[in-house]
Amino acid sequence: MYGTGYLHGQPTDYAAGEGYYPGACVILRDIKEEINMKVLLTGFDPFGGEKVNPAIESVKLLPDEIKGAKIIKVEIPTVARKSLKKLEEVIEIEKPDVVLSIGQAGGRTDITVERVGINMDDFRIKDNEGNQPIDEKIAEDGPDAYLVTIPIKAMVQKMIENKIPASVSNTAGTFVCNHVCYGMAHLAKTKYPNMRTGFIHIPFLPEQVVDKRNMPSMPLEMIAKGLEYAIEAIVENKEDIKVEGGATH
Repeated sequence: MYGTGYLHGQPTDYAAGEGYYPGACVILRDIKEEINMKVLLTGFDPFGGEKVNPAIESVKLLPDEIKGAKIIKVEIPTVARKSLKKLEEVIEIEKPDVVLSIGQAGGRTDITVERVGINMDDFRIKDNEGNQPIDEKIAEDGPDAYLVTIPIKAMVQKMIENKIPASVSNTAGTFVCNHVCYGMAHLAKTKYPNMRTGFIHIPFLPEQVVDKRNMPSMPLEMIAKGLEYAIEAIVENKEDIKVEGGATH
């Protein structure tokens, strides 16, 4: 913790616990407020025949601290149930304040912050262990859907203000991304009521679309910077802002 005070009548900067001056009278001024927040940030491994997943690659680029919040980075498998189990194990140890999961959404043009997770697995393709649940509930005792508890509009606004294309999304799909989005919300509701959860989808990387004609992409560095701004907004906003962010269809 750093502050400004006076030593023998002269202003001086110091670090708490460092440089003790016997007999000196130090008056604290403008002490930096510490933010004791943990954010568990997750990204999936590659799936669907891709050699890379921008989700985990962008997570790796983020700093270990953002706006005073500690960032815990974890790779999770693109596998039904196993992804949730891995997350539960980490949460049990780390006790994060926020769980923010990142997933690849090939075809999307911008960074999309999800609004809702639904209680339904309906996998169009097999996951990385060959599972393909069709019309199955994620949680038998859970509601049909959960709204996320992160400030989605503040996150989008923060990214747009910093020239990163972003928007609110009203569907996380029905694959492992939605599986995790809903599963984490259900875990928070039933076991960790003070934990906020949410999900962000990101586009393909440029190298992933070389053989995909007219498919949009976004550079890895831009994705990572967008995620950093999104986390800043989470730290800064306990409640979301009220601005337009809906869709007509």
